Amino acid sequence: MQRLSGLDASFLYLETPSQVMSVAAVVQIDPSTISGGYTFDSMRSEMGRRVRGLPALRRRLADSVTNVDHPVWVEDDDFAIERHVHRIAIPSPGGVREMAQMCGHLVGQVLDRTKPLWDLWVLEGMADGRVALLLRMHHACVDGATVADILGELATDTPHPPPLDPELVKQTAGGGSRLDIAVGGAVNFFLQRPVAFARLIPKTVPVPFEWIRRARTGGGMPAPFLAPRTRFNAPLTARRTLAFAQLPLDDVKRVKDHYGVKVNDVVLAIAGGALREYLESRGELPAEPLVGLVPVSVRGAAEGDLVEAGTNKVTGMFTRLPTSVADPVDRIRVAGEYGRQAKGHHGGIDANIFRGYAEFAPGNVMGALMRMYVDRRLSGLHPPVFNAVVSNVAGPDRPMYLLGGRVEAVYPMGPIFHGLGLNITVMSSDGVMNVGLLSCPDLVPDLWDLVEAFGSQLDLLLATVPDAPPDE
Repeated sequence: MQRLSGLDASFLYLETPSQVMSVAAVVQIDPSTISGGYTFDSMRSEMGRRVRGLPALRRRLADSVTNVDHPVWVEDDDFAIERHVHRIAIPSPGGVREMAQMCGHLVGQVLDRTKPLWDLWVLEGMADGRVALLLRMHHACVDGATVADILGELATDTPHPPPLDPELVKQTAGGGSRLDIAVGGAVNFFLQRPVAFARLIPKTVPVPFEWIRRARTGGGMPAPFLAPRTRFNAPLTARRTLAFAQLPLDDVKRVKDHYGVKVNDVVLAIAGGALREYLESRGELPAEPLVGLVPVSVRGAAEGDLVEAGTNKVTGMFTRLPTSVADPVDRIRVAGEYGRQAKGHHGGIDANIFRGYAEFAPGNVMGALMRMYVDRRLSGLHPPVFNAVVSNVAGPDRPMYLLGGRVEAVYPMGPIFHGLGLNITVMSSDGVMNVGLLSCPDLVPDLWDLVEAFGSQLDLLLATVPDAPPDE
């Protein structure tokens, strides 16, 4: 058995019917490249074969009423691919918006915790003959980087089925009796946790003082709970809405090279401009900059005794978004400056402090508090922690095939939270930048207007970049 880390388990404790803690990826493929032609049965069979080489997809949760620590992963000895891979028809006329509407309905459903926490929906009936795949995985077993890794394992450079890695086929989470779960949990909780807490305190004490110092000089990350309130920062319902767009990656790189910034700065400038355009057109633009949470991977960071091994090796960086800047040229320069300030501040904080404190998350208490927070709609009574999640994931810049189908678009997305109801995820792949937005339609009924603003903001920036000289 494998014990969940505190951060992994926290996503279980925080889940409610209206706050679904799943990570998803929508992949649009061309089924004409599949060897032997596309059928749902053959695609499900191939997925079943591939899962044998993906240990993370074969494990399920296990717990005991006498366990005082976090749950564990065990191998699912009753695994059946039919319980995980399903198909559904996209409503007529079968366009991208109808596909997104169906995916939004599925993303809003809580995963069944009695089996491995993932499923794959094959969406048929698109007007152009394409097929969409929706992969859902619980945040307890993946973070953004892990989803990219799993997609990388499933995707290949050719449409031909790859051989399985025999070492991964043999890898297993093992089993765990209720006694083992309870005894191991007691050892962790009563012996190891107090020692870890004592070592965590000295690393934590300087953090608030340094944050206050930087806040006074204006050279650091914005403090949480000081973001302006927007329509995104309200209690959620169980409904979800998605919207997608694709931007030419070469155009993004032209802007990056001309202004001497990083791709992430361009993404933040475009996101800030799109949010400004969307809110201003509705008379809702705050005077002060919006605040974004940018997930940052801490893979490879030394964990020491602060945290236990886990799947979610990620922390968050607060950064201002240039929504208060009207000129697109000034906006990209301000986005770069905001990004440098946030990175400098975030780099001075131990990457594992937040994950270290998550080890002490009390499951039952945390779940009860979350339910009270939802029932009383408390997220509308305090200032927002931040306004939106803005994530930029670098994918492979080459043609990919998923289960034999040529990949034409990949839109990964993370969860939204009560009071934090907008997730923006950007992933580059094969010459395009895929933009995926997730929100709640009761907060944002017109999410497609926001995603279309990403294209118009890139056009504004491109208009300021001189044309390249012709080749001689």
